[in-house]
Amino acid sequence: MVAGDRRGQRLREPSIHQLRLLLVMAEELHFGRAAARTFISQPALSQQIRALEERLGVSLIERGGGGVRLTPAGRAVAEESRAVVEGLDRLLRVADSHAGAMTGRLRIGSLGAEAAMPHAGAVLARLREQHPHLEVEVRNLGFIQQFDSLAGGEVDAAFLRGPLPSGFQSLQLATESRVVCLAADDPLAGEATLTLAQLEDRIVVDMPREVPRTWWDHLTVNPRPDGTPVRYGPVVRDTEAMVLAVLQKRAITFLPASARRLYPRPGLVYVDVPELGESVSFLAWLPANRDLPAVRALRAAARSTQQPEH
Repeated sequence: MVAGDRRGQRLREPSIHQLRLLLVMAEELHFGRAAARTFISQPALSQQIRALEERLGVSLIERGGGGVRLTPAGRAVAEESRAVVEGLDRLLRVADSHAGAMTGRLRIGSLGAEAAMPHAGAVLARLREQHPHLEVEVRNLGFIQQFDSLAGGEVDAAFLRGPLPSGFQSLQLATESRVVCLAADDPLAGEATLTLAQLEDRIVVDMPREVPRTWWDHLTVNPRPDGTPVRYGPVVRDTEAMVLAVLQKRAITFLPASARRLYPRPGLVYVDVPELGESVSFLAWLPANRDLPAVRALRAAARSTQQPEH
């Protein structure tokens, strides 16, 4: 390859930053949400995506009245971008493990709004305080991805709700009571507390088949203490879809008590159900990742703010 050809190739090469932005856009399909996740302005995000399209010479995003969607080229480039970004992340982790430097990138998964909880916020703040040069990316995980992303290495650690599948190590961060989410005009919505028996005729939202059944059965208390099986209804993939199903009066659901603050909606009511027990928050990681420098730093930050590891 002659010098001119090499220079032309370099001019076409996208930056890792642009590829990361494309991956977020591929997940959100919404410029506003993608910009919020990447902590840049919406015009700056749009400019970076256009610059990426110009470098590659293809249209990646279709913008129109019907919303935002990836073009066929955009889907193909996004798939390859993920491999490039993950490969670079692995390279940096290997380099960090040899250098002993607390730099590089740490990918933390968050089931829904877990990263916004006070206990998770305290851990992240302590991590930033102790290791200001460590780049921390928080990825939102739906119900399907929460365990698979950690097991498959897409994230290095994750803020999750128990019970956790076997094969993970974890640190318990916090506990809180659990509530039932009802439509505001439900006859039981005005009660101060409820029992499971009072809810036995209600349909409960269900999880996709990819979600471990034991996890959802535990959280919905299936079967109930008297042996009655839970009546499951619409399948949901994230908490927003879950509360929407309740608003549409298609089902009820059970959530941590913090949902009152995180998912307030006109037309929804949250009522205490003592029999549901506590919701437990964890920081989880794979045993193989335990001693990676960035994961070790995260574990140390968590231990300094929370409960002993088990």
